[in-house]
This record gives sequence, structure tokens and C-alpha cells, in this order.
Amino acid sequence: MLSKIIVSPAPHISENLTTRRLMADVIIGLAPAVIAAGIFFRYRALAVIGVCVLSCLVSEWVCNRLRHKPNSLGDLSAVVTGLILALSLPPAVPYSIAVIGSVFAIVIVKMLFGGLGSNVFNPAMAARVFLTASFGVAMTTWKVPATVDPTMPEIKPSNVEAVTQATPLAWSKMALKGQAKAEEVNRQIREAFWGNVGGCIGETSAAALLLGGLYLLVRRTITFHIPLAVLLSTGIFALVGWLLKPQVFARPDFHLVSGGLMLGAFFIATDPVTTPLSVRGKWLFGAGVGLLVMLIRVVGEYPEGVMFSVLIMNSLTPLIDRLCHSVPAGGKPNV
Repeated sequence: MLSKIIVSPAPHISENLTTRRLMADVIIGLAPAVIAAGIFFRYRALAVIGVCVLSCLVSEWVCNRLRHKPNSLGDLSAVVTGLILALSLPPAVPYSIAVIGSVFAIVIVKMLFGGLGSNVFNPAMAARVFLTASFGVAMTTWKVPATVDPTMPEIKPSNVEAVTQATPLAWSKMALKGQAKAEEVNRQIREAFWGNVGGCIGETSAAALLLGGLYLLVRRTITFHIPLAVLLSTGIFALVGWLLKPQVFARPDFHLVSGGLMLGAFFIATDPVTTPLSVRGKWLFGAGVGLLVMLIRVVGEYPEGVMFSVLIMNSLTPLIDRLCHSVPAGGKPNV
């Protein structure tokens, strides 16, 4: 009898919302960062992106075949994982390491947990941490953008030391030791906003990531709660330190445009699978990511903290959902 009942309330969702459409929007949102990577790091960066995406697709296809499951490549989630992983890698990384990271992200972090929707951690960030722990030197070698030195040869493992460059966050560590000059910090902020600095493939241009993030917000693929919470908590923490000791701590705008914060705020921390469901939970999750990022950057020895922060907050998502659970219809609003 229940099978004959048709529930037809007011249209709470006024458009077709599918996993494929959501992932397609994320891919379009990442397009400016991919274009910027091609401009600043040329075909080497585009090749790494292609290797990661292809490796993720092949890994998921093989897992589905071995598990006798339907092909899931059509939902485009493997493409998004490959893109985000590639954009968080140094342009100098060997292709073999990019393949290892992609296989780890899909096979270990995603498919072994049951596939899309069942993974506990963000696959791309878990793979990034795994690669950092396994290949420390390769994962911390940064290429000088081609716009800085157009005559620079294409980077290869054999000449990697000849083309390295300090990242803006490395300058931040110098600021903590009182070694960075104010004019150099100002230059780093300008260059980091546009992307003309050393760093990961897709993290150097804050402008490109902001453009992609605004697209996701306009399309309502993501909500503003987590990105705003991440940026606000990061900015407030940095502002307090800078106001107390301006001669020691870097300015808030420096931290906002440097490293992987923009990529993390709009494209990683907003992963619907590994983030809380309620509005209060989203605010708490985003604030936790921003706070941990600043603690790692300022207190820790490692210059960047986005990947660690996201994974730590992923592990706390079940607890946040329990504390900030949704209220049934007719109950007290959960806002």
C-alpha cells in the first residue's frame, strides 16, 4: 500500500540537482586556476594535471571492475579529485609521484570506504599528505614561474635545484623571525594575488581561485557558510597577531592570498561528503579549518596547513553533526 503513495509537496528543489551537475560546476570553477597554471608554469603544469585526472579515472574504473560494480566515471567525481590533487602539487613533481598520489586518493581513500559518499576524508588532501610524508623533497620543490624568467628551461628532476624559488609562505616564516622587509612582503602580496610566484600548480593565483569560487556561489553549488568561515577565522587570527606584534607577524591580507587558503576555502573544505550538514555545523567546520591553518602556519615549522586542517576537521565532522544536528519540521530552527 505504501508503494502507491506519491508525496508531492511544494518544490523545495526547483531545478535538477545531480552529482554530475555539481561536479561539472566544480570543474568549471577550477578552470580559471587551470588556465593560470598554464600561463605561469606552461605545459609542465598542464601535463601534471592531465596525468592526475587520467590516473584517477583509470583507478576508479579498475576498482569498479574488480568489485563488479557499475561504472561510476560518469559522475565526474574522479575528475574533480584528480584536478584538486594536481592543483595542490608542485609543478616540478615527477609524473610517477602524481600517479601514486592519484591511485592512493581513489583506491585507498575513496573506493575502499565504499566509493563516493562513503569516504571519511577528502581524497585529494589525504593523497597530498601521503605524498608529502613519502616524497618530502619532491613535494617541497617550487618552480620559478615562466612569467618571472621566460628563458628558464622546462623543469626536470635533473635540474630542479637550479630553478627553485621561495614561496610567499616561506617569506611569512622569515617575517616571524624578523628577517623579511616590509617592501618585500608588499611585493609578495601583490604577486601572490595574481599568481606570479613560486608554489603549487593551482594555488599561486588567488584571483583565479576567487573567480572560480564566485562562480560556485552564483550557481549555488556551494553555500557561503564554509568559505566565509574559513576566511574570517584566518583573517581574525592573523589580525590579532599582527596588531599585537606587527614587527613579527605577517599582515592578514598576506595570509589570505598566500598558499592554498583560497583553494581550500572554496573547493576543498566545501566537499559535501566530508563536511557537516547543518548550517551551524558548517560555520563551526569552516572556523576550525581557518584556526588550524593559522596555528600551523604561525606556530608550526611547516609553512602551509590547509591540507592538515581539512583532514583534521573531516575527522571531527561526525561529532559536529551530532552536536549540531538538524531539527525536524516544526521544531526549533537550526540556524
